[in-house]
Amino acid sequence: MSAGNRAGTPQDAARLEALWSGEFGDAYTERNAAAGDERRRFWRATLDEFPASRVLEVGCNLGANLRWIAGEGALDAACGVDVNLHALGRLRRAVPAARPVAAAALDLPFGDRAFDLVFTVGVLIHQPPAALPGVMAEIVRCSRRFVICGEYYAPEPTEVAYRGQTGALFKRDFGGLYRQLFPGLALRKQQFLSTADGWDDVTFWMFEKVGG
Repeated sequence: MSAGNRAGTPQDAARLEALWSGEFGDAYTERNAAAGDERRRFWRATLDEFPASRVLEVGCNLGANLRWIAGEGALDAACGVDVNLHALGRLRRAVPAARPVAAAALDLPFGDRAFDLVFTVGVLIHQPPAALPGVMAEIVRCSRRFVICGEYYAPEPTEVAYRGQTGALFKRDFGGLYRQLFPGLALRKQQFLSTADGWDDVTFWMFEKVGG
């Protein structure tokens, strides 16, 4: 199904924020409690290749990624933003070295260039298509150097039915959209990781800010 305009209004963004901050989001958190068990190798290799002392994950949930990032090497700060308070509570208990912050991706409560690396994993897919440029702009604004996104890829924007919800999951070429919207981002690496790698068929794009 093509992603249509019906997922492009401020009401759509508010609806999805309410969905993920409520019981639907709580259930997602519990269902995916073990999702990050196999991700240590990936994050160690990624931080070796893209060194960062201050890291922000947008849409961190309970810390499937931050558990492997917080306290690594010369890391000074690991921060996670999410709208689901249940998930942030679990993050606080499971990863004391990470700072949990309740906020929406469209309005990140940080200064410009506050982090060396800002990233998402499986978060842009849940943004209404019309909200994506704003979310990406916030991510780029908060990054001093690196931007990473790991999302479901499709050559064209495509809506996917998701657990009885409509307008809640969209696949597309997220890396291509980043490059289109932000010419100052240079693509440094792209890779696909399958379920055999401990991921859910995710395409990663690693960018570095080189201008603007």
